[in-house]
Amino acid sequence: MDFALCHLSVVPLRSSPSDKSEQVSQLLFGEIVELLEWKGKTWVKVRCTWDNCIAWAQARQIKPLTSSEHKLFTEKFAYCLDLFQPLMSNDFVMPIPIGARLPDFDGMRFNFDGKTYNYAGQAVFPENLEATPERVIKIAKRYLLAPFQWGGRSPFGIDAGGFTQMVFKLVGISLHRTPDTQVHQGELVDFIEQAMPGDLAYFENTAGAITHTGILLPDGKVIHTAEQVRIDKIDHFGIFDEETSRYTYRLRVAKRLLKQKPSPVAEQKETRKELPQAALF
Repeated sequence: MDFALCHLSVVPLRSSPSDKSEQVSQLLFGEIVELLEWKGKTWVKVRCTWDNCIAWAQARQIKPLTSSEHKLFTEKFAYCLDLFQPLMSNDFVMPIPIGARLPDFDGMRFNFDGKTYNYAGQAVFPENLEATPERVIKIAKRYLLAPFQWGGRSPFGIDAGGFTQMVFKLVGISLHRTPDTQVHQGELVDFIEQAMPGDLAYFENTAGAITHTGILLPDGKVIHTAEQVRIDKIDHFGIFDEETSRYTYRLRVAKRLLKQKPSPVAEQKETRKELPQAALF
């Protein structure tokens, strides 16, 4: 198998080998892909090694890896924790976003493709990631006001599935790329009143398809991507937009991926009869 590494800040992944085709995801600096199929010398179909997303990338926006580089960079790396932080080389300065990977990072620098890169920002090694509700919420709030962009995974543009995927990636939990695939991960939460901060909420369209997701916060709120990463109210009906005084997303189900302490998002309310959240719609 052949592999390559993204050597630019943010690179689009497209549905077909054309700059005019839909962006379905993005590569961040340092992420590794498997090379599957070539279209001439310009485009290559890739499989992202962290979520199995398959799409097309411009061949010159990724660098091939030797087998020894692939092994080393897969086993030894750190994540960038700053929203954006410059990588400095002798010839240039390149900003990289939160969640980018620093291959073979020694705490100050790394080498790749004949260049030495210096990095002075916040970084974390995978073995030091903390999968706690507090950590999830702290990272999620770093993305506040990031604009919506279909297929985006960076603070300069991110979609709903990309947002939850990146947040959980930075606590050591791998999520699939899109809400309709992410919803199959984790433990079902029967009632929204039993949900905890850090749980994931999933929302459906009028046809019943899962199209949106967000991360639950304390006090009956959710952080999600709608026009921008924002915080709104949520209840058993869905997300309520106070600016427009209407529900914008209809809740389908909540899922849990974190080990939780007993501190519910909303206090349990007494009702005559309750249905499991999955059966509400």
